[in-house]
Amino acid sequence: MDKQIKLFLDFLQNDKKLSNNTLQSYKRDIEQYQNYIDKNKLNYLKVDSDQLSKYLKSLSRANKKASTISRNLATIRAFYQYLVRTKKVKKDPTEGIHAPKVEKNIPSVLTAKEVELLLEQPKNIDLKGIRDKAMLEFAYATGMRVTEIISLDITDVNVEESYVTCNAGSKKRNIPLGTISLQALVDYMEKARPVLIKDENDKALFVNINGKRLTRQGFWKIVKYYKEQAHIEKDITPHVLRHSFATHLLRNGADIKSIQTMLGHSDISSTQVYMQFKNENLKDIYNKAHPRA
Repeated sequence: MDKQIKLFLDFLQNDKKLSNNTLQSYKRDIEQYQNYIDKNKLNYLKVDSDQLSKYLKSLSRANKKASTISRNLATIRAFYQYLVRTKKVKKDPTEGIHAPKVEKNIPSVLTAKEVELLLEQPKNIDLKGIRDKAMLEFAYATGMRVTEIISLDITDVNVEESYVTCNAGSKKRNIPLGTISLQALVDYMEKARPVLIKDENDKALFVNINGKRLTRQGFWKIVKYYKEQAHIEKDITPHVLRHSFATHLLRNGADIKSIQTMLGHSDISSTQVYMQFKNENLKDIYNKAHPRA
């Protein structure tokens, strides 16, 4: 099984072009499944749907969330579909097994005023301030995931055409950059980044004060710092900026399909969660206008 897992992960990395974070998630899930197979002395090539159902029930008994169980099933299904494709098994044993229903959490979203307040915090008075201004403006302007942002190279930015190319994930996509975000990014690229980097051959777009590619933790700390500087009570993460990006676009007339493309969602249902925020004052309007409200 070890060999097939390695080949499966290589397939995901080289053929499916999954990001490292997604790849690590698949690896954890499939190794956890392997432990179950070994512990119960099962042959993974002869596992049937009943045995798989028992595995999922064991996760439930271990108090795993429905979303975690659903993700585990998706990983195992992808593994067996790969084994069918490579003719190691004749039938996918996950067929007919349904994932537990996952309740979609309502995304945390900032108001336009809160976004403005947050983006006002970094000051262009030093290298760090110039960089932080560019980063926050960029995160809100593009709605990109934090992993996608820190993975960007300077060559991914097209200043003349005002867009950035995201190569992370399974599909490459171009995302427009607004005037304010582009100006902040150009200021950073011209004034701060050349001083921060230690190696001129380094291609990373956003770097830390040591000149190395910024990490997820570094990005989170920066957002948290300015959230506190702005005295905003809501919990703000890079993903909250992504939610706010999508919600504000929707409220201002952007169509759901375009937002799906910019967010990089493969399934439109992931984007439709923002529809609930489209007319935030609809209930108030109804109560004020309807004769029998």
